[in-house]
Amino acid sequence: MMALLDRLCGSNSPRKGAPVLRAQRGFSLLELMITLTIVLILGGFTFVTMQPSLRQSNVNSAYDTTLMILRNYRSQAITQRKQYIVTFNAPNSITVTYQGVGTPIAPPPVVVQTATLPINDTVRYGIVAGVPNTAPTVPDGFGIGAVPIDFDYGPGGAGGGNYVKFMPDGTSQDVNGNLNSGIIYIGRPNQLNTMRAITIVGATGRVRGWRLNVPTAGAPTWIQQ
Repeated sequence: MMALLDRLCGSNSPRKGAPVLRAQRGFSLLELMITLTIVLILGGFTFVTMQPSLRQSNVNSAYDTTLMILRNYRSQAITQRKQYIVTFNAPNSITVTYQGVGTPIAPPPVVVQTATLPINDTVRYGIVAGVPNTAPTVPDGFGIGAVPIDFDYGPGGAGGGNYVKFMPDGTSQDVNGNLNSGIIYIGRPNQLNTMRAITIVGATGRVRGWRLNVPTAGAPTWIQQ
């Protein structure tokens, strides 16, 4: 009878009392706990090693967003024959307004866009120790690396402004019609190698991006991107 049952169930079916192979009985609780521990350790190590890259990615995202907004509204001012004011609000936001033209009184500006730098990080408009701080060493020679948002360089202006106004001819001006040049710095607190900068030249409205090169030896220098 047993022989007949063996033939019906298959030759691979274990008999009662026969030893069970390791592959058939699966993993023990101890083995599962060891495997889970190894996975958690590897995951934690990967997370820690990825943090610098993630932080740098947030800085790049903030820099790209700021650069894109400036270039976009300068282009729209030219193509649409309108005036757009881009205002930077410390520590991490941008407001764009459309400035209409009226006679004899111009209408109030209308907000057309707002933007905020990465909210889950400490990326901000700011300066850290070690940034070049002399006129020959700062991007395009605007300021001395002391003010994070530093516009209003032009006739009658000595810096310290927080906005630029793009005109239909492509220039950047202030509210009084004077050419408005300046610079804005972007980075993470106390991390010199994350620093970025953007300059605007009032006479042309040209927008340029910069990255701070921090060598292992020697002074940090700005490199145009």
